[in-house]
Amino acid sequence: MMLKINGQRLWASLMAMAEIGATARGGSCRLALSDEDRAGRELFAHWCTEAGMSLSVDPIGNLFARRPGSDPDAAPVMMGSHLDTQPEGGRFDGVYGVLAGLEVVRTLNDLGIQTRKPLEVAVWTNEEGARFTPAMFGSAVFTGVMALDAALAVRDADGISVAQALQRTGYAGSRPLGAAVDAYFEAHIEQGPILEDNAKSIGVVSGGQAIRWLDVQVEGLAAHAGTTPMPLRKDALYGAAQMILAVEQLAADFAPQGLTTVGELSIAKSSRNTIPGLLSFTVDLRHHQDRQIAAMEQQVEERLQAIAGQRGLKVSISRHWVSPATPFDAECVAAVQQAVDGLGYPQQSIVSGAGHDAILLARYCPTAMVFIPCVGGLSHNEAEDVLPEDVRQGADVLLNAVLARAGQVE
Repeated sequence: MMLKINGQRLWASLMAMAEIGATARGGSCRLALSDEDRAGRELFAHWCTEAGMSLSVDPIGNLFARRPGSDPDAAPVMMGSHLDTQPEGGRFDGVYGVLAGLEVVRTLNDLGIQTRKPLEVAVWTNEEGARFTPAMFGSAVFTGVMALDAALAVRDADGISVAQALQRTGYAGSRPLGAAVDAYFEAHIEQGPILEDNAKSIGVVSGGQAIRWLDVQVEGLAAHAGTTPMPLRKDALYGAAQMILAVEQLAADFAPQGLTTVGELSIAKSSRNTIPGLLSFTVDLRHHQDRQIAAMEQQVEERLQAIAGQRGLKVSISRHWVSPATPFDAECVAAVQQAVDGLGYPQQSIVSGAGHDAILLARYCPTAMVFIPCVGGLSHNEAEDVLPEDVRQGADVLLNAVLARAGQVE
């Protein structure tokens, strides 16, 4: 028999969490290790304590809530996501996965069901990367992809280090890093339009696409805007504009899976009447295949260097972060598929277009994800929204997949 969660309770929890860091236009702002993030964690911890769970925190601030299983030696089946948001983020990105995990535990409590393996719900530190970069370093440190000392030394725009923020918020914990995990399941909003466009309630996620972040610096010659003839200029901004257009055009050569984005641009010592001499911008490349994203990166290098040569500019390109294409565990994906089939919800297989903590966990333990649609495919926006019915159905799938993995004590 397929089980179902309490949809009204889950929705009420989501709305209560949304009040912490609520923005004027209906979104949420809980930057990593801020006062708002701490308040969100404390509310979650309170709910977990009420549900009979024990709490622990590791040195990078990852928070874990544990429900014991009948086998004290078994590694836990873990659920989770993150509570931090973008500066003008939505109410569901990340928080849905955390509170859906809590709702799984609450439902099992209601039904008096004990699992053989323990269950844990994780809140990963700094998934968004909005305050501290790179993104997802909480799960990266947990899985050994990033050194703890390197993460603790990262500073935000105000010069505050992660170590200082952890101490100030009280989340510099002592739980050992790298504990064994039997499997990890993460529920999340899709953050794109595919499920909604296809009228599907559930996305059975087969894996995550490859991501590469590049930093580009363009150097020209600063000069007077009124006295330097156009043919004699080495304008870094006009050159960068041509480069950015070339990055956009590159996506067409790798369609439909190739995606390119320039999300940040900064002009050094800018002035209204000075020709820009030095600037930097970022490039975000994404593709389902590692081979193709490597070709995209090579094309960025070649095209930008060619433009720089034509304009008498210097351009340097460096990698900021790389995340390879990551398939999810076949058995965990099958558990999600069997759950959604048993429940009879409209569904499809899908590849994650966004980075998630689950991508890092997939290289550490068997992992799968459950997607639900978001209205208009909109995310990282205060107007981000989901339908309560989709919220419930996604958590139903999570519940049954996790219970199948953890085992039910008869």
